[in-house]
Amino acid sequence: MIRSKLKEYADQQYQLPKGILGRYFGEKMVLQHRTETRWTLNLLNVTKEERVLEIGCGAGYAIKQLLKSPDVEYAAGLDLSDSILRSAKSRNRRAIKEGRAAFIQGNVCKIPLDNDMFTKIYSIHSIYFWDVTIETISEIHRVLKNNGSVTITLCTGKNGETWSGVHHMLNTQLLPLMKKAGFKNVKLVKGPDSRQFQTVAVIGDK
Repeated sequence: MIRSKLKEYADQQYQLPKGILGRYFGEKMVLQHRTETRWTLNLLNVTKEERVLEIGCGAGYAIKQLLKSPDVEYAAGLDLSDSILRSAKSRNRRAIKEGRAAFIQGNVCKIPLDNDMFTKIYSIHSIYFWDVTIETISEIHRVLKNNGSVTITLCTGKNGETWSGVHHMLNTQLLPLMKKAGFKNVKLVKGPDSRQFQTVAVIGDK
C-alpha cells in the first residue's frame, strides 16, 4: 500500500511538479532524459534566425542547450507547473535578460501565444499528459510559421516490450490528427534507447 501511494505521488509530480519536491523531480527528469534531449535537438536541424517553442519545457535544460547555437534567435518554454518554471527561469536567467528566452505557464490545448510565431516546435516526454485531440494538434499548427516543423519525442516501450496504450495513441490519434490538422510529411523516426526505453519522434511540417 505504501509503495503504491509513493508511486502515485511520484507519477503526479512527473505530470505536474509542485513545490520544492517538484523542483527536485524537474532536475531528476533533466538527468534521466539527456540522451533523448540531445537526439531531439539534433533532429531540429536549426539554421538561421530560428524561433523555437518547447512544449512541456520542464526545468529548461533543453532550451539552455538550444540557445548555445547562435542560429537560435529566440526560444520559449511552455509548461503547466509554476514550480518547474522557476527552475527553468533560473537556469536560463542570462538568456531571459538578453531577450532570447521566455517561459510561460500554460496548457498545450490552448497555447497563450499568437499565430505563426515559431519556426520550430518540439516536445520531449510531455505528450503522455496531453489531451491528444484535433483541438490540441491544431493549436500547435496555429503557432507554427509556414514551412516550420514540429518534433514530438516519446517512448513506446521498454526492454523490447511495446506499450500497447502508447502504440494505440500514436496510430489512432497523433499521426492521423497531425495530418488532419494540416501537417505535411508526417513521419515516425526511431531514436536511441535510453535507460532501456525505446525512443521515437513524430515529425511534421507546416
